Amino acid sequence: MGLLDSVDWQGKIFKNGDWVRGDGGDYPVVEPATGAELGRMGRATPADVADAAAHAVRAQKEWAALPHPARAAVLRRAGDLWQQHAAEISDWNVREVGAVPGMAGFALHVAAEECYEAAALPSRAIGELLPSEHERLSIARRMPAGVVGVISPFNVPIILGIRSVAPALALGNAVILKPDPRTAVTGGTLMARIFEEAGLPAGVLHMLPGGPDVGEALVTDPNVRVLSFTGSTPVGRRIGELAGRHLKRAHLELGGNSALLVLDDADVDAAVNLAAWGSFFHQGQICMTTGRHLVAARIYDEFVERLAEKAGHLPVGNPATDEVALGPIIDAGQRDKIHGLVTASADQGAKIVAGGTYEQLFYRPTVLADVPLTAPAFAEEIFGPVAPITRVHSVDEAVELAGASEYGLSLGIVTQDVMHGLAVAERIPTGIVHINDQTVNDEANAPFGGVGASGTGARFGGAAANIEAFTETRWITMRAKPATYPF
Repeated sequence: MGLLDSVDWQGKIFKNGDWVRGDGGDYPVVEPATGAELGRMGRATPADVADAAAHAVRAQKEWAALPHPARAAVLRRAGDLWQQHAAEISDWNVREVGAVPGMAGFALHVAAEECYEAAALPSRAIGELLPSEHERLSIARRMPAGVVGVISPFNVPIILGIRSVAPALALGNAVILKPDPRTAVTGGTLMARIFEEAGLPAGVLHMLPGGPDVGEALVTDPNVRVLSFTGSTPVGRRIGELAGRHLKRAHLELGGNSALLVLDDADVDAAVNLAAWGSFFHQGQICMTTGRHLVAARIYDEFVERLAEKAGHLPVGNPATDEVALGPIIDAGQRDKIHGLVTASADQGAKIVAGGTYEQLFYRPTVLADVPLTAPAFAEEIFGPVAPITRVHSVDEAVELAGASEYGLSLGIVTQDVMHGLAVAERIPTGIVHINDQTVNDEANAPFGGVGASGTGARFGGAAANIEAFTETRWITMRAKPATYPF
């Protein structure tokens, strides 16, 4: 039986261990490729957040008190369930999110790996022995933060939710997940069902889709101690400010305008293959998408010609029914934003050498050549299938332009001299670097995060980052006899 067949989830949220009606009613789940209604989703309100958080506080204490193998076992079962129900989950990812099947399969692989990596966290050392100048045992111990709020986006809802949910749970926290309402089945309902089937105790995980008011309630609720947000930089700034006013930690993974540097010794065919994947994969709706192609003047014209040719042959359509390279943009608002940035850049002198058109929500892979540094396509995050290309005349110029962005998430460098590529990367502020690869990469055991307007650093991926993100440090001392003081 499928994950969703065995429960009455339609029009429901997941709160306090049960599928219940949200105080905000329900709304349609829409397939972007066709506009068809796929089902009904429950809508939460701030009142639901308050209720869930109060229950989560109580459930968290019992969950954290379990022996560490018990928590690890739940995470391992969750990893197995992602694979066991792969067909059902992939179908929702393709239809609700617009992911091509390859992307849907990759998301499932990462989800399972995130759970398996998280399953190792409960048995990790939870502290260290400290030297003390006094006659006492001095210990620094890692404690669960308590209740963690996770706010995930529409674009890759499985990966960008599970990478916070799994480690937070493994380390003894309760979690309130607010998925983006546009992809709440893939990024919320299915995830809640995975952990429900894995044996997670009731009240430890809540799933509350809703609007900005629900997100604000999650940030401000006194029972929620840590926030993990993935989304746009403007929203991340507001969440960070609001969390700061309430003296909470907010881990922010935000936007990007990642650069691919194609140096003058690069193999053009290889570089074009990387560039196309980096800019067009998942319709460019990835924070790590290659947003700026800085190409050496010696190979610039050939690079532009071949990338435009490749873009012109990539099939775009409904990934649920056709074999395509690109599916639909998530909604009309996002499509119009993409097209507005393309046309505004053309008005400033960029040349549209491929694409620049759309039908319904299907946007053609687009190549912009001779992009001015002042054009929106160079300066802003597009979040669509657009490859802006700028000519550079030296490595120093490429370094200067790559580092001029307020963002600093991912960087790719294509060169036959790997050590030179690494030396170039050392000069550019960024959270992630790939030599002879494009900018879109993710592995569950690797630290992930950006600098500058891309967020607050690597707070995802790898044991060290997750333990830092979802625990608090407590200092503990023990004496054989009570201490004595002068008065």
